[in-house]
Amino acid sequence: METKRTLPNVLPYILLICGIIGYVCAVVIMYDKIKILGNPHYKPSCDLNPVISCGSVMQSKQAAAFGIPNPFIGFAGFPIVATIGVTLLAGARLKRWFWLTLNIGLLFAVGFVHWLFFESVYRIHSLCPWCMVVWIVTITLFWYITLYNIDKRYIRLPSSWQRTYKVVRRHHFDILMLWFIIIAAFIIKHFWYYYGAHLHL
Repeated sequence: METKRTLPNVLPYILLICGIIGYVCAVVIMYDKIKILGNPHYKPSCDLNPVISCGSVMQSKQAAAFGIPNPFIGFAGFPIVATIGVTLLAGARLKRWFWLTLNIGLLFAVGFVHWLFFESVYRIHSLCPWCMVVWIVTITLFWYITLYNIDKRYIRLPSSWQRTYKVVRRHHFDILMLWFIIIAAFIIKHFWYYYGAHLHL
């Protein structure tokens, strides 16, 4: 019998895959950060040009927004996310308070990565590819956990929003892709001075 691709069936895999990807990125970023601390002249492998420059991002004050290197947040958060995915695959049923707590944590996380996006583009003027992958998985996690909580009525929407929400659910993936495209558009617009010149446009 074929398993339907409903959100409750797919969500454990989203959590597991995003958790693993996010953790790997945190490890790579932390490794390069340690190397830079030991040798200020160390060049991370993703220092490709003035725009794609992990070293510039890692040496900025924004890279330790709470007084500790940002990857430590990933060390703590992404294994938890992956573990929740494994727990769900094992058949666990989690309480409403747990899902709402997870949603609140991801709300903070998605706000944080948008702040990092703004700082990277408009203040540091450099991008870290590993950080951008973390942005993608964090936004994806927040989006689908929020939809799941609304579907389960853990988050209750006003009745006047129900019709709009049906449209959102029907186009959930399109909206997520649009979210990413908007971020990419801001990046391209800001750094067009560099890439446009190299493309002779």
